[in-house]
Amino acid sequence: MSLKIVVIGATGMAGSAITKDASKRGIDVTALVRNVDKAKQMFGDDVTYLKMDAFDLTFDDIKDFDVVVDAFAPGNQDLAHLHLELAEKLVDLVKGNNKPRLAFILGAASLSVGGGKILLDNLLQMPGHDDWIATPKAQVEEYRMLLDSEGVNWVAVSPSGTFKPGALTEFRLGSNTMLKNSQGNSIVYSETLAKALVDEIENPTHKNERFTVVGEE
Repeated sequence: MSLKIVVIGATGMAGSAITKDASKRGIDVTALVRNVDKAKQMFGDDVTYLKMDAFDLTFDDIKDFDVVVDAFAPGNQDLAHLHLELAEKLVDLVKGNNKPRLAFILGAASLSVGGGKILLDNLLQMPGHDDWIATPKAQVEEYRMLLDSEGVNWVAVSPSGTFKPGALTEFRLGSNTMLKNSQGNSIVYSETLAKALVDEIENPTHKNERFTVVGEE
C-alpha cells in the first residue's frame, strides 16, 4: 500500500513542487486547497483534492494520512502570524498520536550562522526589514514551538538562505547551520527542496528535528 499524504498549500511554490514530486513517485497525494479549479490546472487528475480551509481541519480529516505536509504560505506580511497559528493547530490535532506525521516547511531565519547568532539576528540589521521581517519572525517562533512540543511526530525542513522557484539540482543536507554550496552561495530551488523532503517522507531519518538543504547552482 502506497503512502498517503496531504499537502496544505499545494498550489504554492513549495507545496506545488512537493505535490508533483510525491505524485511522480506513486505516493497517494491529496491537495488541500481552497481553489480546486486552480489546483486542477496544475496537477490534473494526478492527485485527489480536498477543498477546505486548513484552519477548519479536524483530526478525523487527517487521521488516515501517513503524513501531513504544512506548506502553507499566506503571502502577506500582515498574515505572517498564521504560520505559527496553523502549526500550533496541527500539533494540537495530532498530539498523542504517532500518525499522521507532520512535515513543516520553515524558512531559513532560525538557522545558525555562527557566533551564537541565527540568521534572523542578521536580517534584523538590514535596512527596510520592517517591510518583510514578519514572516521570518513567525517561522522562528514556529520552529521554537515545535522544539517545545511533546507527543507529536514531526519533521521540518529549512532552505539554506535564499529559496526560489526552480529545477532540481544536486544538493547537500545539514542540520541547524546555514549551508553554502561550492560557489559560496546559500540557495535552494523549489524542486530541490521538494526532493529532499519527499525523500524524508519515504525514508524517515529525522525524528522530531529540523534539517536544512542547500543546492548547487
